[in-house]
Amino acid sequence: MSSSLAPFFNAKGVAVLGASTNPKKLSYGIVNNLLSHGYEGKVYPVNPNADEILGLKVYPTIADVPDPVELAVVVLPVTIIMETMKAVGERGIKAAVVITGGFKELGEEGAKIERDLKALTDSYGMRIVGPNCVGTMSMYTGLNSTFIKGMPVAGPIAFVSQSGALGGGVIDLVLDSNIGFSHFASLGNQMDVNETDMIEYLGDDPNVKVIAVYTEGLTDGQRFIRVCREVSRKKPIVFLKAGKNEAGAKAVSSHTGSLAGSYAAYQAALKQAGVIEVQTLSELFTVAWTLGTQPLPKDKRVAMTTNAGGAAALAADSLDFYGFSLAKIDPKIQERLRTKLNPSAQVSNPVDMLGSVSPADYAWSLENLDADGGVDVLLPILVPQALVDTPGVAQAWIDIKKKSKKTFLTILTGKHSTLEAEQALNRAGVPVFTYPDQVGPALKGLWDHKEYLDSPKFEQVEVKGVDKHKMAAAMKLVGERKAVGEYESRIMLEAYDIPNVPGDLATSADEAVEIAQACGYPVVLKIVAEGLLHKSDAGGIKLNIKDDEELRVAYDNLIAHIAKVEPNAKIQGAMVERMAEKGQEVIVGMRRDETFGPMMMFGMGGTMVELLKDINFKIAPLSREDILAMIDETIAGRLMKGFRGSKPADMEAVIDVIARLSQLAIDNPEIEEIEINPLIVYPEGKGVVAIDSRAILK
Repeated sequence: MSSSLAPFFNAKGVAVLGASTNPKKLSYGIVNNLLSHGYEGKVYPVNPNADEILGLKVYPTIADVPDPVELAVVVLPVTIIMETMKAVGERGIKAAVVITGGFKELGEEGAKIERDLKALTDSYGMRIVGPNCVGTMSMYTGLNSTFIKGMPVAGPIAFVSQSGALGGGVIDLVLDSNIGFSHFASLGNQMDVNETDMIEYLGDDPNVKVIAVYTEGLTDGQRFIRVCREVSRKKPIVFLKAGKNEAGAKAVSSHTGSLAGSYAAYQAALKQAGVIEVQTLSELFTVAWTLGTQPLPKDKRVAMTTNAGGAAALAADSLDFYGFSLAKIDPKIQERLRTKLNPSAQVSNPVDMLGSVSPADYAWSLENLDADGGVDVLLPILVPQALVDTPGVAQAWIDIKKKSKKTFLTILTGKHSTLEAEQALNRAGVPVFTYPDQVGPALKGLWDHKEYLDSPKFEQVEVKGVDKHKMAAAMKLVGERKAVGEYESRIMLEAYDIPNVPGDLATSADEAVEIAQACGYPVVLKIVAEGLLHKSDAGGIKLNIKDDEELRVAYDNLIAHIAKVEPNAKIQGAMVERMAEKGQEVIVGMRRDETFGPMMMFGMGGTMVELLKDINFKIAPLSREDILAMIDETIAGRLMKGFRGSKPADMEAVIDVIARLSQLAIDNPEIEEIEINPLIVYPEGKGVVAIDSRAILK
């Protein structure tokens, strides 16, 4: 399927429909770009009212265009888009860039046109980039179907952007820097081709070393995870998501729902798929450029050599924040450094050679630091000064990098006097940063990719012992209700072999006594009422009831109390359950995200869950490694391993519950949310028990 995208970057011929003779028109710019960057294929302007554009013959219709033609670029009004694309389909062209706007971005009327266009182009087996986009580029073939002014030099970064305007701005930003791109794709409305399609295609292109993605939202999140898991094994993917805040998110009823926003789903999905998330547009390209040019570090030990202590201090802060450290320089290396550097130079780490530094000073310091086996990353820093040969220093850095096998990043804190040096460094594939605090995110990107490559391949955890008949019975019991309390949800848990505390629903004081005698005292009494999910907030729980007489009184009082404080709740009775022994309280839950599907949650449980917010998320399906990471990244998980002399908790039992609840969510898409809070975890080998549960259905 991904091979169908090849014409967007290396078509043998390109037809531009709506090509204009007016240099101020976008379509004129597209024709000009196709002729200006070394593209060797045929270019066919199509316009019934022109004879020649930029020395090219103009064809009246797409039907008149000769072979070879494999890509159509459409710059015609939305009012004639259907007949235009029908003609393209009849001509046998299987790929088209629709630059034209006026579709779903304008509302429902435009959305209907877009749906109709999708149906039409699908009938011809066409792949469409756009509509409402600026086109595509390949820096290696020279095919440029955009109207953007300028084209980056050929290099390792493939950039995929939902926003065309932002993409054009990025191209302009990198033109003077010599940062190299392999591909550029503006996807616009993504009527057909989306980010996942592009990632899959670019993953197989040998000219692509790293994929940088900007998006406001994905469509099929599960496919995105599957594709990125595979592509991230071959090359890194760097991802910037716009629209992170949850201000517009709807309030939901369960703890899981209220804590698990859509951005949390993105964060979980990206991490599981090996995708490196960044927070700014600047980071998107500094991290991508580093990943596209540098070997992965063996460890996190960095050696700096500088002419400015302040810049080195800022860089050290950035390194520390992102988990890297200053290497301890071998004393023998320090002695060698002293033999040629300024007598006042500092030769520990950072190696501070003072202001009036020479290219030879940098060459000497870097050559020796490169020989130190305790150094994994070399980081020379220069703040330009009047007597410093900045281009010469840059060349010294390049010369050392050619010999070194270590990760090599540079900092040039300047702009006016450093452009020549910056261009030379980037041209040589040596990342150069303007600000010292940019190095931390770049190195973290390298390390995150290294950790993903070192991790085992995804293998979904297997769940056995599911009773689908019991699950069907639970769903029948639920009926048309949306909010489901403990009575029905505990049957769902039982169907997936998740242990509940012994108990049952009582609809009278006499039934309560019978259940308690079967369970064994002491017991807890919990109200069951439709429309009342958080029982403790309404005073709907009575604890530590020790005998029949106390239970009868408690039952009658509980029913009367809830009828008074929650007059709209439909009381069904009360759960009678044996009081569970104390253990560690955790929460395990699921919220179905509209993009990624079942999002699992784990963290500290009990009544304080929303206050503590000690939670971690993963997208189902899960591997055992996903579940372990989900647990390990919380305080609850660390407590389970034993804290200040306490016994380790039953980790395997918790892993099993998360796996089973995950499978329940996968098997039952009608369940929107479900949670166990608390799940009591006992010492190793003693298991777990669900104390309370609830669910929300579509």
